Order: sequence, then structure tokens, then C-alpha cells
Amino acid sequence: MNFNKYLIITALISFTLFGCQPKQAKEAPETIVEEATEPVSENKGEWISLFDGKTAKGWRGYNQSTLPEAWVVEDGTLKSLGKGGDIGGDIVFGDMEFEDFELQLEWKISEGGNSGVFYHVQEGDQYHAPYENAPEYQLIDDIGFPQKLEEWQSLGADYAMYPADKEKKIVKKAGEWNSSRIIFQKENAEYWLNGEKVVSFVPWSEDWQKRRDSGKWKDMPDYGKAKKGLIGLQDHGSFILFRNIKVRHL
Repeated sequence: MNFNKYLIITALISFTLFGCQPKQAKEAPETIVEEATEPVSENKGEWISLFDGKTAKGWRGYNQSTLPEAWVVEDGTLKSLGKGGDIGGDIVFGDMEFEDFELQLEWKISEGGNSGVFYHVQEGDQYHAPYENAPEYQLIDDIGFPQKLEEWQSLGADYAMYPADKEKKIVKKAGEWNSSRIIFQKENAEYWLNGEKVVSFVPWSEDWQKRRDSGKWKDMPDYGKAKKGLIGLQDHGSFILFRNIKVRHL
């Protein structure tokens, strides 16, 4: 074979084998995955509905595994039939605990009714009711309650601790819908009623401790001690209806 032809044929074969190979894809840049700073289940900052208006999913009796018969879902509300008393009848949302949080809900109470919203609730055989350890946002019929109420017992109060500002609170008649809001953080806690802030205090401060040790809770060593717990609703022997219950971790 002519030497020049040999060189040409060799060059053509080399081009076919190597020059036509597919190009390799560029190496993908390294993906940086940031470590989560909060557990996914906490949903920090996102609103969590505690009541869907159709079922009582997540709610159960205090220190119980099921919902008491005295609580029903009726016309889009979670309703207490008023069969509870000082002990028994209260319920908790048992699926999740809250530490720093914002809670919003709407409620309607019967004439002369008495109820409340608990938070940081602890359970156990040593306790008979949430109020033995948990703070309470007081819900009560200020207008129609049959006995005289002290300020620390009145609507919107941090029950037996901080009275609601009576100059700011908007009191509605029994049977009308109200809105309530609790914003709890270690630096400060606020209670809101019908769009107005009516209570503000610093949890576990010197002032808080003084009130806790000198009043109704002085013989209840675990009152207000927990910094995390369940949310609860009180059945204190009167009809009360709740709806649009939602909360978020702060």
C-alpha cells in the first residue's frame, strides 16, 4: 500500500473512533444542604388548625384517651354541654405540645357561663384538673354571672394572676361570638380580647413569682412551673362553643 494512502486511512479511522465520541456532561455543582434548625414537626411560624369544624380529631379528655361525651361537634363548633365542674370535663389537644406560641380562637358562652383556655398543661395521676398546673385565660359571662366577680376572676384575666384592663376590654352579651388571642413568649405574654390587648406580663418574673406565691396558687407547687405543654379547654358547668381554633409556634 502506498505510504501516503496508509497515513490518510489511519487519520480517518482515528477521527471516527475519537473525534465522534459524545461529549461528557459537565460535573454538576455540589449541592449544599443546610441543616434544619427546627424539627419539621414544629412548623414554626405556620398556622396549625386545632379544629376542622367537622371532627374532634386530636382532642381528648384531660388524663383520658378519648373525648368525653359532654363535648360534641355541632354546626361547625366544638361545644361543651356544660356537664363538667371544678374537677372533670376539661379537654386537651393531645397531639402536640407548645412552648412559645400564638393561639387564636372564637368562642360563645351561655348566660352566666364560666370557662377558660389553658396552656402548658401537664398530665399525670397527681393532677385532677389542668388548673392545678396550667395558666388560664379566663372566659366568663361578666354581664350575667350570678355572683360578684373579682377583677382576677373576670373575662380576659390571667386567672388569679393578672386582671384584664377593664378600660380596654370589649365585653359582649352571652350568646355573641368573641375572639381571643394569646401570645406567649418567655420575654412577654399578652392576652387579647375582641381586638384589644387586655393583659401583659413577664412570665416567671419577680412580680409573677410574687403573685403566684401569695394568692390562689400558693398551695399548688406545680402551678405555672412548666415551660411547655398542651392546650386545653374548660368545661365548668355551662354551655360554651369554640370555632376557628388555630395556633403557631413562635
